[in-house]
Amino acid sequence: MTKFNQFQQLCLAASLAGFAAAGIAAEHAAAEHAAAEHATADHATAEHAAPAHDAKPGPACEGFGPQTPRDIDSKAGENKRAIAKAPSYKEMNLCNIHFHTHAEHKAKAFSLYAGEGEHGHGGGYQCNDTNKLSQAELAAPAENHCKGLKPGETVEVHWVHSSCEVKPGKGLGSCMSESCSNPDLRVESQVFLVVNDKSALNFTKMGYGGNVKNGLHQALSIPSNTGKPVEFLGSTTGPQYSEGKCSPLQVTWSVRPKCAKVDINSLSEWCKNNEFAEDHAHGVRKLVVNPKLLAPIK
Repeated sequence: MTKFNQFQQLCLAASLAGFAAAGIAAEHAAAEHAAAEHATADHATAEHAAPAHDAKPGPACEGFGPQTPRDIDSKAGENKRAIAKAPSYKEMNLCNIHFHTHAEHKAKAFSLYAGEGEHGHGGGYQCNDTNKLSQAELAAPAENHCKGLKPGETVEVHWVHSSCEVKPGKGLGSCMSESCSNPDLRVESQVFLVVNDKSALNFTKMGYGGNVKNGLHQALSIPSNTGKPVEFLGSTTGPQYSEGKCSPLQVTWSVRPKCAKVDINSLSEWCKNNEFAEDHAHGVRKLVVNPKLLAPIK
């Protein structure tokens, strides 16, 4: 078996983590779509959010590099596996965009614990302003092409970048090629509070749309006014991974510390037609809190 094929197998596993819809086994795909349709109903607003939650460390995987997601306000970490930091996303190719419900990471601005969830859906963290939304912001949109998503929910968007010379597409497999099977990966992350308000941020302006800058595929825009991104070394995410079952793939993360409101109508337009075949939110991986699985944040 070639190194490329071996890496492809790893990428299929990472796809289950929410980086991609492609490569998911039928039963996982069915569960994820069913959960996307139904599991968020009890977690959409703050009155349904569970009380504050402090995760406790579980048994750590052995021999793995640092894992993700984490509390970005905590810099502590004991995993010092030597991993090279990926270049700036502006020096890499955008290869995938997808989103999770709710936030996988935790920060002061998104610290409302949504609960354990089911199949990774309904868990994670919500923006702290969730319970301050108006009835107009919570109103159902005229149409919605993002399956299972509704106003009042929190999403975490991941813009995935690769050091390979690749074009954006479906799944993590689009982040590599036959000639580049072990790329550096970087994820730019932003947490959004979904509202029905056309004056909120327009997500179609944060997609891809064939945008090429200096010969590199780039998102049309990524929020730059939601605080200085917290950069750290970690892994891929997704509900099938845990502190006892770690992801083998290495990722440089940049997570913005503040929430921003995004218009659900623009998200719907993006879900209706995008280069990544994304039309629903992916599940979340439980917060990693065991210091042996976290890299120190400098």
